[in-house]
Amino acid sequence: MGADASRGALAEAGLTPADIDTVIVATCSMQSAVPHASTQIAGELGIHAPGSFDINAACAGFCYGLGLASQAVRTGASRNVLVVGSEKLTDWTNLTDRATAIIFADGAGAAVVTSSDTEEIGPVAWGSDETQTQAITIAGRDGTFYQDGQAVFRWATTQIAPVGIEAVKAAGLELTDIDAIVTHQANLRIIDAIAKKLISSGARPDVKVGRDIVTTGNTSSASIPITLGRMRESGELKSGELVLSIAFGAGLTYAGQVYRIP
Repeated sequence: MGADASRGALAEAGLTPADIDTVIVATCSMQSAVPHASTQIAGELGIHAPGSFDINAACAGFCYGLGLASQAVRTGASRNVLVVGSEKLTDWTNLTDRATAIIFADGAGAAVVTSSDTEEIGPVAWGSDETQTQAITIAGRDGTFYQDGQAVFRWATTQIAPVGIEAVKAAGLELTDIDAIVTHQANLRIIDAIAKKLISSGARPDVKVGRDIVTTGNTSSASIPITLGRMRESGELKSGELVLSIAFGAGLTYAGQVYRIP
């Protein structure tokens, strides 16, 4: 899935595998920790000898990866970075558990980060809540997802909107500048609650809100790039528009940033 999504991202960027020098994969659902996903995806695509590594920030992984990719390009450590979010959550889901089985799904999304003469990706605002490590867990190698849904809901609906506001300020922008809000697709109630708080804090009432949860489900680190892709394909998101992305997940981890649609 990660390789297929990457092929699409490369084609849209007008690049070939030979142009990529770094591959970052966000995933929390590998069946085996070794070998890691990034080098396997690079091999599938024919990318030779890239810098490659996986990150596990659960559902916040893609935003973490995008932040790392931006920093790598800014410092000159990389020229073109392939960032992938790929998850097969059904491998770790108890299909009789109504709290998780009806939400979790499989999918992948990818993006290419490269240099630009203008500021296109804002600083990442990231962090974690060490008091909530047991809210989402997998018990051992043969375990399946456990989620304290009420605890996660309360945390996400009270703690995540401020992360978005912080990311907007870090980018030197105002909430009124934001054209679209694309959060991790946890569930529709959380998405709408975050959007409502951001609108009450100054975002435009007509700001676009990604709601791909109703189509694809919760694909963890893949949910934001999948949602972006669907919104672009449908024409809902247009080139040049500013997106605020905020992701959050097991850990509990969170991250947000503002970027402009290519």
